[in-house]
Amino acid sequence: MDSLTELLSVAFLGLFTTSSVMVGAWLGLHFSFPKKVLAAILGFAAGSLIAALAIELAFEGAADLTHHGFHVPAAWGMIAGGFAAGAIIYYVASLFLEQKGAALRLPSRFMEYALDHKRRAVNDTLAILSQCELLRHLPAEDMEPLLDQVKRRSTAAGNIVFSTGDPGDALYIVTSGTVDVVSDADNRTLAELGPGQTFGEMALLSSGTRTATIRAKTDAEFLTIDKADFDQLLADDPVLDRQVRRLSHDRALSNLRGAANPAVWTKMARENVERLTRTEENRALQEAKEGKGTGLAIVFGNILDTIPGCLVIGAKFEDFHSLSVTLILGMFLGGIPEAAASATMLRKADYSDRKIFLLWSTVLVAGVVAAMAGNYFISDSESLAAVLAQAVAGGAILALVTHAMIPEALHKGGSGIVLPVVAGFLFALYLALVEIVP
Repeated sequence: MDSLTELLSVAFLGLFTTSSVMVGAWLGLHFSFPKKVLAAILGFAAGSLIAALAIELAFEGAADLTHHGFHVPAAWGMIAGGFAAGAIIYYVASLFLEQKGAALRLPSRFMEYALDHKRRAVNDTLAILSQCELLRHLPAEDMEPLLDQVKRRSTAAGNIVFSTGDPGDALYIVTSGTVDVVSDADNRTLAELGPGQTFGEMALLSSGTRTATIRAKTDAEFLTIDKADFDQLLADDPVLDRQVRRLSHDRALSNLRGAANPAVWTKMARENVERLTRTEENRALQEAKEGKGTGLAIVFGNILDTIPGCLVIGAKFEDFHSLSVTLILGMFLGGIPEAAASATMLRKADYSDRKIFLLWSTVLVAGVVAAMAGNYFISDSESLAAVLAQAVAGGAILALVTHAMIPEALHKGGSGIVLPVVAGFLFALYLALVEIVP
């Protein structure tokens, strides 16, 4: 087979292998497949890819190195180093792109991105809330519903925050600036409160009026919790209501100071922020979509998932009798549920069908180019550099399997996906044995 014909052949293979993503995107937009079916297909593909990596890349690559005169430990070390380098490159690049918006491609990656985003968002708020002795005395695990009721307010220097006799309608926690507690009799400053300090917390325990006037000494910002919101939270949570009623006794209030370590309380409260409400999910979807460069990040994320596999397909191609069937099968099958799930997620983020197909069409171009590049640059098994380059690509594929494919399968199908994964591995192993054993 001449060079041009070989390049055109691998280009066709790259196109065929990646064409499944267009099928998957179309299915995801027009049909609602059972999640367990998609999970089973993705699991089978992941198992097939693992077998291909173990046999066609890792084992054969090490065998090629021994033919170059390397001892087994050295050959293993070089292949292992290549795999490790490829995995690290893929993982770092993937995390970077996901933070830029590429997490929208897959539900499992988006959920992890959104939860991480939520943890970071509430971390500072919880650290400030932990300074409030009233709230810190409440169980940390009950703080998550309260986070939705926290508001941010600001005021300019010299403004009165509230006056003596005003209704006790909110708790205030200073986040920046300072405020003075002022005597109404002679306008004398009785106390100065700064970041982390609270005032007005008795408003959450009683229906009384303010007993002091608070004036901003500098421009100041606060976290506030309205009494109406707090009362509604208690009405919805009888356990928390009993805790607050207990706190309302003078004896309990007198012992609040130092009752709990702020750092420990914050850590416990943060650990309970491990789920997303529908509102939070929709908000995260909108924020991710509106992020600068999100579309480009999705394109590069799709390309990142495509290039390593197609590089290897091109590198391993000599003629149609030497096809890397297991690798092609794994990538082709894996592309269907991956693209279907991505199309569904992108539609939730209000992407048009046309834009979704456009984003996934970049995979076709990447597949063709990568397969041709693999065949042209790293197909020589006699070249040490080519063998190591294939190992690096193999590590990136393995990282893809463990970072995206298996988590996505678990997300859709639960622990039952272990069976399709094993089935895919065994099927690929059989195909490899048929090729090797006469």
